[in-house]
Amino acid sequence: MAEDNKKVITTNRKARHDYEIIDTLETGIVLLGTEVKAAREGKINLTDAYARIRDGELWLIGMHISPYTKSDMENHDPLRDRKLLVHRPQLKRLNRQVEEKGVTLIPLKIYFYRHLIKVELGLARGKRKYDKRASIAERDRKRDLDRVQKSFR
Repeated sequence: MAEDNKKVITTNRKARHDYEIIDTLETGIVLLGTEVKAAREGKINLTDAYARIRDGELWLIGMHISPYTKSDMENHDPLRDRKLLVHRPQLKRLNRQVEEKGVTLIPLKIYFYRHLIKVELGLARGKRKYDKRASIAERDRKRDLDRVQKSFR
């Protein structure tokens, strides 16, 4: 998919810090009208969101979409569960992978693709504390190396 057709609404920066991302998957999402309007304003929070397979369907749980400010009485529930749209073979493959111990589905980013709203899900395994320290140390080493190389140019 071309990057120029994407307009990122929000990203889950905490996910890459707390989880090791094994695989990613693009899914559609079922939203109400006021949720789409709030998304256009960027009022989405993915911090504690995750996806679950329930009754043969994929659901996004814990995503917060703030109520649309210009709406009167017909507004949505900010924390309701939202259905994700995937093909049946993809769902079966995800179900097999999620049944594995310590693996979960985390939303990484939400973006507009043309006129549709898409969710990028990551198949993730939780990092331990020492893994996080190793990631931070590696990032610091890379930054220092780039700084030294830049000074020699």
